[in-house]
Amino acid sequence: MPRRTATLLASTLMLIALLCAGVLIPVPYAEMSPGPTVNTLGDHNGEPVLQISGRKTYPTTGNLNMTTVRVTGPDYNMNLFEAVYGWLDPNSAVVPHKTLYPDGQTAEQADQQNAEEFSQSQESAKVAALQQLHVPVASQTVVGAVVKDKPADGLLHAGDVIKAVDGKTVQQAGDVAKLVTRHKPGEKVVFTVIPAKDAAAAEKQGKRPAGPEKQVTITTVADGGRAVVGIQAQVDHIFPFTIDVKLADVGGPSAGLMFALGIVDKLTPGGNLTGGKFVAGTGTIDDQGKVGPIGGISMKTVGARDKGAEFFLTPAENCTAAAKDTPSGLKLVKVGTIGDAVKALEKIRNHDTAGLPSCSPAGR
Repeated sequence: MPRRTATLLASTLMLIALLCAGVLIPVPYAEMSPGPTVNTLGDHNGEPVLQISGRKTYPTTGNLNMTTVRVTGPDYNMNLFEAVYGWLDPNSAVVPHKTLYPDGQTAEQADQQNAEEFSQSQESAKVAALQQLHVPVASQTVVGAVVKDKPADGLLHAGDVIKAVDGKTVQQAGDVAKLVTRHKPGEKVVFTVIPAKDAAAAEKQGKRPAGPEKQVTITTVADGGRAVVGIQAQVDHIFPFTIDVKLADVGGPSAGLMFALGIVDKLTPGGNLTGGKFVAGTGTIDDQGKVGPIGGISMKTVGARDKGAEFFLTPAENCTAAAKDTPSGLKLVKVGTIGDAVKALEKIRNHDTAGLPSCSPAGR
């Protein structure tokens, strides 16, 4: 066989081998890319994203878009070619798989975590929005979950309102564990509760449950040397009217800020926080209205700009990263609280954009 032909054949076989390796060899990476954006002031799949009943609402204009990131699932194995393509794509990010899914998290576990975080973000968004509007929101401590086969199983139930432990009034969720762990394993602890069904009936009327109360005695067991009964206590809020977020197929906590602003806009006389402008943003939010950082900020700014956003409300802790590669035509606005965001929207509405707090790369 002529040397030239042999060399060409060998090169072809090597190329085929490399192509097969690139397709077949999995690599421990995951990919992030811009996801959909949804206007919290508008409709999604034919119904309003924010639905408020029992309180007067006002017309709104413009956009307050929440933003998302698409990620490969925890069970998806990227191959070498996909990883290289993602690295070369300026609108994608390839990161170690364990960065997104620590400790071998399964798809089911990831979905459950995202759903829980999304639900909590909605709750905190409602609290933060109403506090911004100076609308009182009552709170109470409830049984969030009961661990199967632990002492409380069958005695306490999710939704039970915990009024006291051993006769001592519970002021906040953390009090429950403190009072229980004062005991030694094997000792009895007495819970004063309002059953979940009675509490739910009162909450439907926007009222704090008042009774009837009952006492439940539970024998503690040891867990890591501490006395426990096997429940998770959490804060439950009682809203004076109904606020529902209708948005499926979205998870995680990062839409909290934009949900809160959408609620504020709809409940503000005259509405129109944006002045008709297209504003997008992201950020977690807590009950006190503090805005927290999120992941995938660069993917979200790209997704927002592609949809037409002019301004992007950016958590203060994400500002440096977001400013490193800001899409052309998008102005980053730095926010640390819901109050900061409302003030920024006022400036945008009044065309005072020169006075907006902005983001800049480190060292500039």
